Amino acid sequence: MTTKLGNFVNGATVAGTGDTLEVTNPANQEVLATIPYATAAEIDAAVAAAGDAQREWREVPTPERARLMFKYQELLKANHDDIARILSLETGKTFDDAKGDVWRGIEVVEHACNVSSMLMGETVENVARRIDTYSVIQPLGVCAGITPFNFPAMIPLWMFPLAVACGNGFVLKPSEQDPMTPMRLAELFSEAGAPDGILQVIHGGKDQVDALLTHRDIKAVSFVGSVPVAKYIYQTAAQNLKRVQALAGAKNHMVIMPDANKDQAISSLVGASCGAAGQRCMAISACILVGEAREWVDDIAEAMAAVRPGVWDDEDAGYGPQITQAAKDRIVGFIERGDEEGARLVLDGRDCTVDGYPDGNWVGPTLFADVTPEMSIYREEIFGPVLVSSGVETLSDAIDLINQNPYGNGVSIFTSSGGAARTFQHEIEVGQVGINVPIPVPLPFFSFTGWKDSFFGDLHTYGKQAVRFYTETKTVTARWLDEMAPATANMTIRLQ
Repeated sequence: MTTKLGNFVNGATVAGTGDTLEVTNPANQEVLATIPYATAAEIDAAVAAAGDAQREWREVPTPERARLMFKYQELLKANHDDIARILSLETGKTFDDAKGDVWRGIEVVEHACNVSSMLMGETVENVARRIDTYSVIQPLGVCAGITPFNFPAMIPLWMFPLAVACGNGFVLKPSEQDPMTPMRLAELFSEAGAPDGILQVIHGGKDQVDALLTHRDIKAVSFVGSVPVAKYIYQTAAQNLKRVQALAGAKNHMVIMPDANKDQAISSLVGASCGAAGQRCMAISACILVGEAREWVDDIAEAMAAVRPGVWDDEDAGYGPQITQAAKDRIVGFIERGDEEGARLVLDGRDCTVDGYPDGNWVGPTLFADVTPEMSIYREEIFGPVLVSSGVETLSDAIDLINQNPYGNGVSIFTSSGGAARTFQHEIEVGQVGINVPIPVPLPFFSFTGWKDSFFGDLHTYGKQAVRFYTETKTVTARWLDEMAPATANMTIRLQ
């Protein structure tokens, strides 16, 4: 049965009046739901309602806002598996992958429960005689989030819980490819006690995104997606005087030193490159084998060949399908290009099939060796279960190669040498570094800190930086005259 979704406005699902789009299961192309594209009038109404709710919400004491987050994380945990099932159906993720998606979002909600201490200002007494200066942290107003298909639970939960906990209203525009999960998150947020209107969810494509980027009452925009779109989001929103954080693509490397634990390194590499069908911005898509580790290519291929895709409830499946046929076609095009450019195609996943699901968007694990930086499969983000590998003589060569790459999202090194690890973490020009950890996504009390072309903006998502992103700092300088103190010249303000 096909579900008819609406926009989520003022705490309830409202049928839209615009054109509709079908949401399909990528494993079999079954139509799961339809969504309405929000009209300009519906977007204006959603933003206005969020603004009305925010003006009251900002006056709610921060401990009460924190209690909302405590209740919300409790509901998310109680409904964890049900959310994961919805997520699996519309993304194709395996159930374990889907549960991880939900859980990493819950961790950010738990972080938002600590909002009171994160909103503390600073005070200095007697900056001049009998004059004190202190700062207070206040919300921006109405903020917007534009989220991608690959993590429909985690990434919305990176955004609106912290924004709302800081006292803002929020308008979420989730991916039109898997909107069922974000809608369920919104329903649970309302059930937890969130005021009607403080979170609005509107559906659509580029026109709806543009409406948010240019809307006069939107103060800040958070985005996660590909590099070209992230640049567009950043430029358009900034030109319209919005505060922006735009998380973009990546070409994440894993460096394997010859002294690494071979089994651990290869197992981690395979999971990090094929997990979630390679559809994550922190996936390892490039491997650099140093010194004698260059002889490990066949072992990597053997381990990758043992991984197979499948449907969400197949407990033996390593990952699911690509989100759309177009995404699959793009990956296949990269594999063909890499072969034409002279890379050695060690493992070819183009002809992958899954029994009983002939219409699924399947791509098998794929491995290229002898890849050079000039090749398109090295330069561009493929966003699939495709791993490219290169060999170098020394750690210094590996560092130089990675630092020349325009992306800087994540990187890891596998080694048993503390000196090599210390040199690597210090010299590498990448924002998130793993040492014997393949995907170094930080927990929410840190921030997600991509560099270079992997991030456009000044303040990163979640952690302390996100609190700064969603708030303004007001500085107050005060003097209270004491009736018992003489009004002498030495009380003159001297702040120069």
